[in-house]
Formats: sequence, structure tokens, C-alpha cells
Amino acid sequence: MLQEFKKFALKGNVLDLAVAVIIGAAFGKIVTSLVQDIIMPIVGLLMGGINFSHLSITVGEDEIKYGVFIQTIIDFLIIAISIFFVVRFFNRFKRKEEAAVPAVDTKEELLKEIRDLLKEGK
Repeated sequence: MLQEFKKFALKGNVLDLAVAVIIGAAFGKIVTSLVQDIIMPIVGLLMGGINFSHLSITVGEDEIKYGVFIQTIIDFLIIAISIFFVVRFFNRFKRKEEAAVPAVDTKEELLKEIRDLLKEGK
């Protein structure tokens, strides 16, 4: 079982995923700071000095912080847009790379080599 886990954990895909999660978490912190410290104060100022992080409704003894929810939605939108552009960039780069290197069917090439060798042997 330990060997099986080691084989799973050291696969390239798992390592790539781990790196992506770590980078994604760091990127999420950057975007959260961008939204909370730069974007939301500007939006609040444009809307008459509203501080979204303090917007809330008290229901009984509980407080519903809908301003924080609005900030979280904006965080999500910025992250989604950023990821969209990164994926779009890599897809364009990948398409250019694929266009530059013609696809070669290895079976077809192998059969051609065998045919040429047979012709030489006759």
C-alpha cells in the first residue's frame, strides 16, 4: 500500500496540482487584498463614502454581513477573469506551437521505412 501511495503521490499530475493549489492560494490572497484595499474603497468613494465591509443587517442577536459577501463576489469575479485570460493566453500559445510542428503519424512513418527497406532488399 505504501508503494502504491508513493507511486500516486509522485506522479507528475499530482505534483503539478499541488503547485497549482499553492500558487492559487497565494494569488487568492493578492486578489483579496486588491479588492479590499484598493477596489472597494474606490467603489465606496464613488457611491458616496460607503464602506462595504461594514454593511450588515442585525437579525435578533445575529449579524448578516452582506458587505463582506459583496467583496467576496468581487474577489471571485476578478479571480475568474484572471484565470480566463491566463488560460486563453496558454491556449493561443499552444495552438501556435501545434501549428508550427506538423503532426506525424508514427505508424505511417514506420510503415514507409519498412517499405523502403523492403524495396532496397529486392
